[in-house]
This record gives sequence, C-alpha cells and structure tokens, in this order.
Amino acid sequence: QVQLVESGGGLVQAGGSLRLSCAASGRTFRTYAMGWFRQAPGKEREFVTAIDWSGGSTYNTDSVKGRFTISRDNGKNTVYLQMNSLKPEDTAVYYCAAHRSPYNSGIYLYTAESYAFWGQGTQVTVSS
Repeated sequence: QVQLVESGGGLVQAGGSLRLSCAASGRTFRTYAMGWFRQAPGKEREFVTAIDWSGGSTYNTDSVKGRFTISRDNGKNTVYLQMNSLKPEDTAVYYCAAHRSPYNSGIYLYTAESYAFWGQGTQVTVSS
C-alpha cells in the first residue's frame, strides 16, 4: 500500500506562483512514475503532468507547458509541482498519484487508470 500526502495549495492572484509537494510512503518510491491531476468544479479529473520513474522524462498537458514543472527527490520520497504564471482556469483540486507498475514512462503516464494510488487532494484557487 502507498500513502500520498499533498501540501502547498492555497489562494493566489493571477500571475502568481505556488509549489505543491507530495510525500510518498509505503513502497519503493524511486521505481514508480508519479503524476499530478486536477479536477475543477463540474468537470472531470484531467491529467496535468507526470514524471517517469527515473526523473529523466516529464510530460505535460498543453495548457500548462512553459508554466508548470514537475520534479522528484527520490531521497525524500517526494514529488513537486512548481506552478508559475497561474491563471484563474488553473483553479482546481490537485491530486498526486503513483503509477501502478514500476519502470513506466511515455504514453502510460497520461491516463488516470494507470495510477493505483492517490492523495487526498489540495485546493488551488487563482483569483483574477
């Protein structure tokens, strides 16, 4: 079993920045890809970004390219999401997720069904 705990959400003005953290425990963190998803009110959960097990490759949805950066610190069992130039449409609950299988990368990181463990979510609100 894996436990994921997100932190760092909050209220920020448009153009501002936030850094989300996701602390993982209960499994060999370094061998699993990690992802961030978000869900806005009345909308389905959507993929935001992911990082493969090695940390060598990252994947982003088009709407956050150039603004969001995912990274991982395997020594701390933590994955981060640095969010810059935030927009009101980024407002959502952000979820950290751990992939269900080790050593995955590429297309297998884009779908929620590929992830077996989820955090409780952290609210990000961007005011205009």
